[in-house]
Amino acid sequence: MKKFSYLLVLALCLGSYFSFSQSKKPLVVFVCGDHEYSGESTLPLLAKALETNYGFRTKILTSYPDQNAERDIPGLDALAEADLAVFFLRWRLLPADQVAKIEAYMKSGKPIMGFRTSTHSFNYPKGDPLEKFNGWAEQAFGAPPGWGGVSKHTHYGHNASTDASINPQAAKHPILTGVDPKFHVRSWLYRVLPDYPVKGTEWLLMGDAVDPDKPATTQPIAWTWKNQFNARVFFTTMGHPEDFTVEPFQRLIVNAIHWELGLKVPKKWPGKLEINVPYRGMVKSK
Repeated sequence: MKKFSYLLVLALCLGSYFSFSQSKKPLVVFVCGDHEYSGESTLPLLAKALETNYGFRTKILTSYPDQNAERDIPGLDALAEADLAVFFLRWRLLPADQVAKIEAYMKSGKPIMGFRTSTHSFNYPKGDPLEKFNGWAEQAFGAPPGWGGVSKHTHYGHNASTDASINPQAAKHPILTGVDPKFHVRSWLYRVLPDYPVKGTEWLLMGDAVDPDKPATTQPIAWTWKNQFNARVFFTTMGHPEDFTVEPFQRLIVNAIHWELGLKVPKKWPGKLEINVPYRGMVKSK
């Protein structure tokens, strides 16, 4: 009887330990809705790698019912529990209660990450009560506030691609651990200079346009920052689905996620991740 009681207590203690350990694993919440770049397909594969290789917990939130649905991303309550939020958005028209959850996360001071079209996450019409959120990317990521306009944020043509290279001044940054000094991605280069990224950002990678449709200059394509809410920020203007097949890009993102969470960047790399999503472009909903 005593032996049974001992085993029961031991089992209960072990159960509590494992439950506690599970709750301590970082939770990364991915928020997707970008029309064009299949973030709702690439980011779940990245999330799976984070769970399998590094023991993270992840949650994927996507526009409903598909990537073209601009007015609903169910489940944004999960941001309240997130240790890191990763955004891949484009021209959403979310209702005020959903935007409030995104804003609350931004103001929490917890780390935040963004991909490509998250520079223009929202597209409210002039006079809309939520119009100010069209410039959300500047507050959140130090990125241009929206597309075109005063910032003249644009790109160098859909037939172009980008040669990426490490900024020598940032070569020792932990996020660049094991990342090739030069690599190529399919993303056509975004123009963010001369006014962005904002002052205080650290430029990790620079990009040069290959086969641009207009005269092009070297641009920052990945940077870190500490925003006004004291949050660690990582942003990249890359994010075309073919970029996710490129091993240096994969390692860059995995490293950035660790760094944002205040964790040591892994010195060992498990090898190329299986993230193979074809470029869909803009398609009509069925």
